Amino acid sequence: MKHTISVLVENKFGVLARIAGLFSGRGFNIESLNVGSIPKTPFSRITAVVIGDDAKIDQCVKQLSRLINVVEINDFHGGKTPFVARELVLMRVKATAKSRSEIIEFASLFRAKIIDVSADSVIIEITGDENKINRFIGLVDSYGILELARTGNLALSRGQLPE
Repeated sequence: MKHTISVLVENKFGVLARIAGLFSGRGFNIESLNVGSIPKTPFSRITAVVIGDDAKIDQCVKQLSRLINVVEINDFHGGKTPFVARELVLMRVKATAKSRSEIIEFASLFRAKIIDVSADSVIIEITGDENKINRFIGLVDSYGILELARTGNLALSRGQLPE
């Protein structure tokens, strides 16, 4: 099963390496890993998407909670915690004078943005859930995807923050 795990950590040297090492040391493949500092706080949020057996991941999450500098952990799997997840993709798509308008129309339908246009390609920025991203990639693939960079999931729990 795929798990999106969000870890709030103190912004200290070596924390990311310890967390990634915990996953890899237990045989989990990290599908995506994102880290960002939280402005005006001493914290960063690490979001990892890992695939593995639920029981083994539960054990791994418990071990994560024991690491120094880990403040909070959310495993957004199984509907226990409602959450919002999005990813960002930048892609360069081959675009001729003839196909450019079609590609721009598809981008518009998916609420993607054209962020650069050249004589033979366009760069598109799209955000959304994994299904939306995959559908869009499938749609424009026939034009020729020249380059693609994908963040993987970023996630936050829904609703009001606990006091």
